[in-house]
Amino acid sequence: MHLNQVTLPALDIEASIRFYRGIGLRLIVNSLPHYARLETPDGESTLSLHQVSSIAQETGVVIYFEYADLDAEVRRLQEHGYAFDQPPRDERWLWREARLRDPSKNVVCLYWAGENRRFPPWRVQE
Repeated sequence: MHLNQVTLPALDIEASIRFYRGIGLRLIVNSLPHYARLETPDGESTLSLHQVSSIAQETGVVIYFEYADLDAEVRRLQEHGYAFDQPPRDERWLWREARLRDPSKNVVCLYWAGENRRFPPWRVQE
């Protein structure tokens, strides 16, 4: 099984496309004004954006993108005007995370976990 895509609501599809292209995704479907799909440069996962007229406050949904050199990526994005709610920091679950919001206020976490992403010390052994 593979996780194919995640779909996020977007108030402004074009602004969201610029945001996600800026963090490194490639646009593969452009069906403006209602839909767009982007893919990660490594792997086979895609992110869809679906036009909506409103978005619920604080949905609790967070989308994660892993970067091998997280701090350098955050600096690059800040130089291009991206504002972070949380700068990179080491978390107790052994990930280094930075958080920001896309143009529709969806929470985006940029992180580095390395082997701990799939194999944390507390991984369940089946």
